[in-house]
Amino acid sequence: MAKQIDRNPTPPPDTADLKAPGPLLLLLEGRAVWEYAGFVAALPWLRRLPRGDGHPVVVIPGFGAGDLTTLPLRSFLNDRGYASYAWNQGFNLGPREGVLDGVRALLSTAAQEHGERVSLIGWSLGGVYARELAKEFPQQVRCVITLGSPFAGHPRATNAWRLFALLNGGDDVHDPRLLAQLRKAPRVPTTSIYSKTDGVVAWQCSLNEPEPHTENIEVHASHLGMGMNPFALFAIADRLRQDPQDWQRFDASGARSWFFKTAAPGADVACAAG
Repeated sequence: MAKQIDRNPTPPPDTADLKAPGPLLLLLEGRAVWEYAGFVAALPWLRRLPRGDGHPVVVIPGFGAGDLTTLPLRSFLNDRGYASYAWNQGFNLGPREGVLDGVRALLSTAAQEHGERVSLIGWSLGGVYARELAKEFPQQVRCVITLGSPFAGHPRATNAWRLFALLNGGDDVHDPRLLAQLRKAPRVPTTSIYSKTDGVVAWQCSLNEPEPHTENIEVHASHLGMGMNPFALFAIADRLRQDPQDWQRFDASGARSWFFKTAAPGADVACAAG
C-alpha cells in the first residue's frame, strides 16, 4: 500500500504554501457534538432513504480514532441493508506493523463472505488507506468514498501531521514520490466528501484530480463530525447505490444545491498553491 512507492509518478502541483486550518476552524471542530445530535434527530428521515443492494462495506476510522467513532455510520449502513465491517484494529495510529496486512485481510474476508466486490469508506487517514487498498486490489473493490482525507497535499497542511510524524517516523511523510502516489486516484469509482470548514485537514488536500471516475462533494461539516453528519450520510447512501458499471457523478442540482456543491474534480487544485 502506502509503502509500495511508484518510482516514476507524475509530480503533484506545488502545495508548499498550503497551511493547516487556523485556530478558529480548529475551535469549530466542537460542532461534532451537534452533528451527532443532528444525526439522531435526522434518523427518521435517513431511514426513509432507498435501501441498498446488501453488498459489503468496509469502514476505516481516522487517525487517532477507533471503531466507536464509525459506529453511527456503520449502524446507518446496516439499517440501509448493507453489510458493514468495522476494521477491528483498535485505534488508528498510522501504518505501523500489521495494520496494512490487517486491512488487506479484512477486504479479502468481506469479498469472500459475500462473493462480490466491496465498497471502502475511509475517514481522514482511513480514506488514504482505502484509496491505496483499492489500487492494490481493484478486482475486489466496488468503489471508494473518503471523508476529509488528506491525500492530495503535504502532511503539513493538516493539524495532525506532527503527531503522525512522531508516531510513525518523519522520513516517508516528506517523500515527494510517496505524496505523488497518494494523490493518484484508484481505478474504481472514487468519491471525496470534504468541507471547506474542516478544522483538521486543509480542504484542498481532499480534492480528486479530474478523471471520468472521480468526483468531489462539498458538505457543511466539521472534520470530527463528518462521519455522522446527516448530509454526508445522504451523499454516502447515494454513492453506494450507484452501479459501478454505469457510474454517474453526484447530482447536486435543484434543492440539493442548498446542501451540496460538486465542483469539477481538480477545479480548485490551483488554490492549493496559495
